[in-house]
Amino acid sequence: MNEYGIWILALAVGYTLILIGAGQLAQRKLSSKDSYFVAGRNFNKWIVAFCITGLFSGSTYISILELSYLTGVSAIWYGVAEMVQIFIIAFLIIRSFRKKMMVTVTGMIGEKFGRKALGISSLITAFAFPMWSVATAIAFASAIHVFTGISLTLSVAITALLLFVYLQGGGMWSVAFTQTINMVLFAAMFIIGLIAFFINPGVEGLVAYATERPVMMDFGGVGIQVIVAWFGTFLVNVILAQAAFQMALSSQTPEEGQKGMVLAGFMAIPFIVCGVLFGIATAVVIPNAQAGLIAIPQYLMEVLPAPLVGIFFLGVWACALGWGAPCQFSGATSLGRDFGRAVRPLATEAQLVKYTKYSLLLLTFLMIGFGMLRTEQSAWWNVLAWTIRNSATFAPVLAALFWPVVTNKAVVASLLSGFSSGLLWYYLGDWQPGAFYLEVHPVWVGSSINLLTIVFVTLLDRKAEWFIQTGQAARYGYAALGAGVILTGVNIIFFEGLHQSGLIGLFGFAAIISYFIAVIQLFRPLEEKAQWTTKETLQQQS
Repeated sequence: MNEYGIWILALAVGYTLILIGAGQLAQRKLSSKDSYFVAGRNFNKWIVAFCITGLFSGSTYISILELSYLTGVSAIWYGVAEMVQIFIIAFLIIRSFRKKMMVTVTGMIGEKFGRKALGISSLITAFAFPMWSVATAIAFASAIHVFTGISLTLSVAITALLLFVYLQGGGMWSVAFTQTINMVLFAAMFIIGLIAFFINPGVEGLVAYATERPVMMDFGGVGIQVIVAWFGTFLVNVILAQAAFQMALSSQTPEEGQKGMVLAGFMAIPFIVCGVLFGIATAVVIPNAQAGLIAIPQYLMEVLPAPLVGIFFLGVWACALGWGAPCQFSGATSLGRDFGRAVRPLATEAQLVKYTKYSLLLLTFLMIGFGMLRTEQSAWWNVLAWTIRNSATFAPVLAALFWPVVTNKAVVASLLSGFSSGLLWYYLGDWQPGAFYLEVHPVWVGSSINLLTIVFVTLLDRKAEWFIQTGQAARYGYAALGAGVILTGVNIIFFEGLHQSGLIGLFGFAAIISYFIAVIQLFRPLEEKAQWTTKETLQQQS
């Protein structure tokens, strides 16, 4: 191990002790009901902002480092898509969720559609979160391996155990304390990265590189289809971002939660700009490495002394922990609290906390196991996690929010059909994370089946009481129906081009969700019929 590796390990040990201490302090904050799961709803806007920044912007920064090294400035759109997602959650979602005193997405499904739906959705969601955690941990471990020689598997295991040690004591308060500490490391990481940039290549070196390789300065260099896919993926995730919801819903008031989300949106800017700048600077100095996260350590070793490099990578580790901690905790909440209530509906708060701590330990072992199974394939775990969670819960969440007609039977059917069809599609593609069956991402197939199932089972279920809305009241339904027809036409006319560019799945899904919105608007609960009839009668009389 060289001098750089020794500094990184020494700083990592010191940081670990700080986080463990923070976890012990957080335990003292557990004083009231819901303290463990949502910090007693005591977060102010700044704590919310720090938590959301650590979750979204930290992981995005790691992705942008890699993408900008390979594709240049066009990687910026990945960050912009993430910002759009944060602002949509802030302005359209978080206040209404907070007013409902929601804790998790799976809990909301259970409260609307019963224990069976609660049990299935919480199991699927819980087991998806360690996959996201391990994906980011693997990306970080790839860089650390260059300096220290520590294996990727051991790096993932250390990260997983550290997450467990400081999360199990204080729950959501532990997340808040560590995300706040991480903000200091993020700032130090950016300052050190900027120092490295001005040493080499500097502004002049960057200008010369732009002349030599203009494609790296093309904002559309990665390809319009990839950019569209980034925005599509983030937009679909808007209503399913459970880990982010759980932190923002820990706010004192709906307004504080919204302000915190808005602040987090603006805080994403330095992560995006610095990620692109550092990635391209690395491409200038180390042009032919296997991957960006392997080249960045090599770049920093050429321009900075060991202590500064150690602090920089402590910031990168904070990014991995900032993503992994909320994911592991939210997954454990779904498994311990929500699945626990599905099995034992009369369980006390103390029992649910105990179940959640056991679940956190189980998810820790799962994260280590996932890291051992496919150690060098973070993309593989990301695809699997998106597929099983989003394919199962997308339609039930929409139904819980917007369509009171849906029955419990339809939700259970859609959970199972979406989950299994997404998984089957991934299998048909030979489990390849970058080359899907028929060039269609399995999450689009699973989510589409998920939507279609909940519609058809609901409309055929005798327990569903609905009528068909017509006239002026149905205008939004007609508009959505028209959008669906137009998108279907686009899919048919431009099928070849969309298929070759890998967008046919996304556009097909867009057509299906337009029809779904039309169904929500046109098939209304029977109890609304009397209200509309009375309203129309009054309008005619006046």
